Amino acid sequence: QVQLVESGGGLVQPGGSLRLSCAASGNSFRFYAMGWRRQAPGKQREVVAVCTSGGTTTYSDSVKGRFTISRDNASNTVYLQMNNLKPDDTAVYYCNAYVSGIRGSPNYWGQGTQVTVSS
Repeated sequence: QVQLVESGGGLVQPGGSLRLSCAASGNSFRFYAMGWRRQAPGKQREVVAVCTSGGTTTYSDSVKGRFTISRDNASNTVYLQMNNLKPDDTAVYYCNAYVSGIRGSPNYWGQGTQVTVSS
């Protein structure tokens, strides 16, 4: 069974940085894309960033220039480097994997990791 396991969340001060990791296992074929969504209190779930197996990346406007998504196909792992963090970045971050496209819902979800940005 496919499993996505996130790590790297925590408490950080505004302006700080965190790197999230998501390790996938159990997938027989390489995912078309992997990425991150986040859910903040009182807000809708938001697509943060997506990276295809070919290295094409997409970011939400709210994080562009501050966050960087990367993917290591060999290790089946996707990362999210988060710099210049703001309180509005506080959310549960979920790793996602897509079999063939990114327009619909992800095929797989991780359990989520909490990111809290506060002074």
